[in-house]
Amino acid sequence: MEKIYWMFSKACEYGIRATLYIASQSLKEKRVKIGDIVQNTGSPEAFTGKILGLLSKNGIVESYTGPNGGFEIKRENLHYITMADIVRAIDGNAFFEGCALGLDQCDEKRPCPMHHSVEEIRRTMRDVLKETTAYELAVGIKNKETLLKR
Repeated sequence: MEKIYWMFSKACEYGIRATLYIASQSLKEKRVKIGDIVQNTGSPEAFTGKILGLLSKNGIVESYTGPNGGFEIKRENLHYITMADIVRAIDGNAFFEGCALGLDQCDEKRPCPMHHSVEEIRRTMRDVLKETTAYELAVGIKNKETLLKR
């Protein structure tokens, strides 16, 4: 079976998975360690550490050190963190504003060959990412209705 590639960078995929796992555990009022995140999301440990640093720096997750340390998201914040926030924290605005072919200059006036073909898809994805919260997706994971790892 041929593998289908998505439009997020690997770092962004791992960041979304890590955030959603942390969110699902935060719903249970559990703080998680990096090893738990790696085990439950299938992401590489060293890479996950760097991604968690970005997520923490951007206020997506909270990081604590010491014997009771780990990562969590305050329950009240779960309703405000959107998938767009996570994508921006890791990949910046490239997903939302960048050229589908990676050209430096691409817009309505000077479009790349793919510009008009992907614009509606990009707009739809942008709306979905802005409207979907960590809470919504974490509930599905917590209730075992959705998966982060196969």
